[in-house]
Amino acid sequence: MQALLSVKPGGPETLQVTTLPDPTPKADEILVHIRAAGVNFPDTLMIRDLYQIKPPRPFAPGGEIAGDVAQVGKDVTDFAPGDRILALTGHGGFATHLTLKPTTAVKIPDTMPYEDAACFIFTYGTSYHALRDRAQLQRGETVLVLGASGGVGSAAIELAKAMGARVIAAVSSSEKAAFCTEIGTDETLIYPRNMDQKAQKALSAEIKSLTGGNGVDVVYDAVGGNYAEPAVRSMAWKGRYLVVGFPAGIPSIPLNLTLLKGCQIVGVFWGASVFRDPDGHSRNMADLFRMYETKAIAPRIGARFPLERAAEAISMLDQRNAIGKVVVSMRDMNTDSHSSN
Repeated sequence: MQALLSVKPGGPETLQVTTLPDPTPKADEILVHIRAAGVNFPDTLMIRDLYQIKPPRPFAPGGEIAGDVAQVGKDVTDFAPGDRILALTGHGGFATHLTLKPTTAVKIPDTMPYEDAACFIFTYGTSYHALRDRAQLQRGETVLVLGASGGVGSAAIELAKAMGARVIAAVSSSEKAAFCTEIGTDETLIYPRNMDQKAQKALSAEIKSLTGGNGVDVVYDAVGGNYAEPAVRSMAWKGRYLVVGFPAGIPSIPLNLTLLKGCQIVGVFWGASVFRDPDGHSRNMADLFRMYETKAIAPRIGARFPLERAAEAISMLDQRNAIGKVVVSMRDMNTDSHSSN
């Protein structure tokens, strides 16, 4: 087997493609032949030892995969060789093979491409948990999505529209704004990458203008940093501000704003919710598969990389250049270019 390994803390340049012995599943495990792996922001943190989960080295990043069951342990009864699955792995996904517990795997329809499956559970799971469980989004409400062109942001746009909301997408370039319009957002706004105090005031004013002065009911913040405070200032009465991620840094928000607006700051830790509320997670996944089958949602894959160039895939997220989802495709290992949809 081959794997992209983190051998020391650092950026994508520290990762190494390595050939290893093929793994053998234990009695309660399955061996998966990985066909594709999704790339997510936690991958950029984990390789630097900045994530809450710190696997022992060497380890392969990659927290979500899709592939075929190649072998099952003697105690496994729910899966058989040849089953097509997706799985949350935490790490280990940037490899051709991986052993895992059957409880982390979900069978996928025969009509679902591996790349779609590898880009499905993390982004849609996070965004659906955020909007449905944490924000309790209602039909007719307005949602502001910060970082709207990325994996979780674009998933949030699709899901909010499927739930009957009006969506404002906030992004850093006209190219990203065009992408958000293409996938169904109602309004787009472009914010500068350097968010000083003047830019913060302008952003808040623009958001309020797009809502007729009423403010937004839900903020889905996958950016953080200096973008957070103007978003909170533009919230409607009893709004819900969803804390999703911090690629621009951990923000400092004046708490008097929550008092004046009667609003809530709500944490979104989807990974923990999966384990704390497995029944709720199962219901959400059933909803998401139904939406996929009816084409209400579909992973928007913006770039594909072979395994030997997976470090570049992580770098694309690191530099906030990704539009849509980024995927590592094992079947493309012999190619030397990436493509965009």
